[in-house]
Amino acid sequence: MTISTFTPPSQQLLSVALKGSLGFVPFVLASAIPAEVTPSHFLALSRAPVERGTGTSLLRSEPPARLLNAIQALGGSFNGQIAISVRDVDEGWVIAWNGDKAHPQQSVSKLWVAIAVMRDVDSGRLSLSDGVTLRRTDLTVFHQPIRALIGKNGYKTTINELLRCAMTQSDNTCNDFLLRKVGGPSAIRRMLASKGINGVRFGPGERELQARTAGLKWRPEWAGGGGFLRARAAMTYQARNKAMRRYLANPDDGASANGVTLGISLLARGKLLSASSTRSLLTLMRASKTGALRLKSGLRTGWTIAHKTGTGQELGNLATGYNDVALLVAPDGHRYAVAAMIASTREPIPARMRVMGDITRAVVRFTG
Repeated sequence: MTISTFTPPSQQLLSVALKGSLGFVPFVLASAIPAEVTPSHFLALSRAPVERGTGTSLLRSEPPARLLNAIQALGGSFNGQIAISVRDVDEGWVIAWNGDKAHPQQSVSKLWVAIAVMRDVDSGRLSLSDGVTLRRTDLTVFHQPIRALIGKNGYKTTINELLRCAMTQSDNTCNDFLLRKVGGPSAIRRMLASKGINGVRFGPGERELQARTAGLKWRPEWAGGGGFLRARAAMTYQARNKAMRRYLANPDDGASANGVTLGISLLARGKLLSASSTRSLLTLMRASKTGALRLKSGLRTGWTIAHKTGTGQELGNLATGYNDVALLVAPDGHRYAVAAMIASTREPIPARMRVMGDITRAVVRFTG
């Protein structure tokens, strides 16, 4: 359980209570708080038992104060709605900025589909070598590199190849095909609930999600994205803006940064999949070709990252759902789950990438 107490910004203090089995431990951080900050933005630190072997034990350490200061500064100074969560996988503490508010996931949600696929592999329901055929009717919208391979007679491939394309290239068509194979959005929601991954929703799938975000209803003849783009271009700015605001206020695919790092932590600790499937999925995430200048840009020699990016639609100069979530591993093997989720901002791409790289740099610098 995490409890944050509010200290007026005029006092230039941030007070956070840590609750463990020994009761409440006050933690007071002397640091300036931006004037626009409200209590809901405040950093939260949690202290809870962590599984070790067959039992549980208390944490061996508290979160580094310098990391807490750095995350506060990054969250408070960014011009936009950003959520940050840093979770020590091996010790259990969490530092978060705006960590419990639902933010658009966009392609971050491909991580949950991949976990569901590997779960079905573990159960024997699916095999990575299973052959499948993609048709033009399976095409979705936006980024789908596999589209070039789908001819009039379709494209024959395997579950393994679809999973690789979805996780390393963020291919929307591959992901939606896999989503249908594992039982659709309702199956993902049941999995998230059964595994205790709280704070993470799952949307209706790529086509319907993107259509709703633009204020449209998906039509089958839009498969491939051209028809969708033309229909969106024909809309008035006012209609698109209304739909975008609705989406940002209550995203169909919303997830909290803390919920995402919880899921990544459970994955890393082997609580979601078999050992071999966990290794396979993390290997794919390490091979991701997207977002090289997001969280990954802050790494130092000896550190590794397994991550998944997400990028939403833009309207004018308003960008939405600009995300990167990751498992960072230090040279000594210590692991940190990190989520950087920008719900909306008018900052240019370099500024968005820079804050993400700075988050990683803070973890690298202040956890040694």
